[in-house]
Amino acid sequence: MTIEAWSDVRRHLRGQVGENNFITWIAPLELATVDDGVARISAPTNFIANWVNRNFAEQILRSMTQHGMVTHRIQIDVQPRAAASAAERVQRTIDAPADGAQITPPASTAAAPPQVESDVQSAALDARFTFDNFVVGKPNALAHAAARRVAEGGEVTFNPLFLYGGVGLGKTHLMHAIAHELKIRQPGARVLYLSAEQFMYRFVQALRERQIMDFKSLFRSVDILMVDDVQFIAGKESTQEEFFHTFNALVDQRKQIVISADRAPGEIKGLEERIKSRLSSGLVVDLHPTDYELRLGILQQKVELNNVTYGDVHIGTGVLEFLAHRITTNVRVLEGALTRLFALASLVGREVTLDLAQDCLADILRSSDRKVTVEEIQRKVAEHYNIRLSDMIGPKRVRQIARPRQIAMYLSKQMTTRSLPDIGRRFGGRDHTTIMHGVRKVEELRTNDPQLSEDLDLLRRLLES
Repeated sequence: MTIEAWSDVRRHLRGQVGENNFITWIAPLELATVDDGVARISAPTNFIANWVNRNFAEQILRSMTQHGMVTHRIQIDVQPRAAASAAERVQRTIDAPADGAQITPPASTAAAPPQVESDVQSAALDARFTFDNFVVGKPNALAHAAARRVAEGGEVTFNPLFLYGGVGLGKTHLMHAIAHELKIRQPGARVLYLSAEQFMYRFVQALRERQIMDFKSLFRSVDILMVDDVQFIAGKESTQEEFFHTFNALVDQRKQIVISADRAPGEIKGLEERIKSRLSSGLVVDLHPTDYELRLGILQQKVELNNVTYGDVHIGTGVLEFLAHRITTNVRVLEGALTRLFALASLVGREVTLDLAQDCLADILRSSDRKVTVEEIQRKVAEHYNIRLSDMIGPKRVRQIARPRQIAMYLSKQMTTRSLPDIGRRFGGRDHTTIMHGVRKVEELRTNDPQLSEDLDLLRRLLES
């Protein structure tokens, strides 16, 4: 009776916690005894035992009570199943195909690699983030094409694929889309998607549990490793060391790596030079800020999706064009604004007119209208090039100060409404002809200097965010 009830509990938990959580955390558990209201459950590792205790203990206890098991407390003990082979562990813990970046074992388990026990977030692929839902335009066309190539499977001529760009430009969308596509095309492939923060957490946990060899085996047995927001490990020496060796091991095995960050490898401060070099050795692709046409295309696609959710809401003439013009820095804010309009129109039963949009989105529009100041530009450029702000507006003419100063002049002319004499006054009282010379110099250099062009794009994104 106890075994049957435990089977019922497991089925119930599968529906409650989701397929990925079930496979990763619940399936490895075994019920040992139920005695005096205490259910003793065994877990194969300390890591799983601790995670289940923190995140699922109450749900397990409730489910056991609901299914007739008289329990008021559960106790999770670590019982390593040393006699079981890695392949047997895979077969025992997988009861059904996983929904997300999980391993599907091959038909023959005699030589199967260990299961990649990704944590809950590493398996949480967003169903909306597919290639079908990704709107392609000039700013993201190369990134989309490269991601598609990786998702097709097989050997790729570039490794790693490094995607970078500001917030809300589609990096995570493409990462999820790659994982979704690989799951369809190669259901047996071992694909692991996680954030750099999760990588660090797993590494630190392995050190504490003295299971570092298990950690190494885990991450080096995957076919495709996808790490989001790699800038998170900057400054964390031990994590960078392990990441470097994991990276090398996978590349040596000709396994594909996909990385994302908010800036180019060379721009990530606190990241070891050898890692910057490795990350730059493949294809580095910048997702540029969206242009008007791309933003309008995104809105048009979202209108179709939102009409499925909210019913047939009518969008008045000029509303989408207005939003595409006014909300320019962040696709997430753009999509959120449209969702708010649909929700309001659905609740009050009104057409979304231009007046309604302006009233409903007043706070978002004010935020999007935030003006960048010359002083902000000077500070950001000084930080980027690691020079003192006083030198930015001072008289020094050495190259390492003069060039950042000209860049700040250029951005001040491009991003503010200040006149050249006004900008000159904010640069230590310089003449407007000096400002004009600096602007022209940067315009000339950026066409032939890719690094300078990247610096300008990054600084613009940072100032607009």
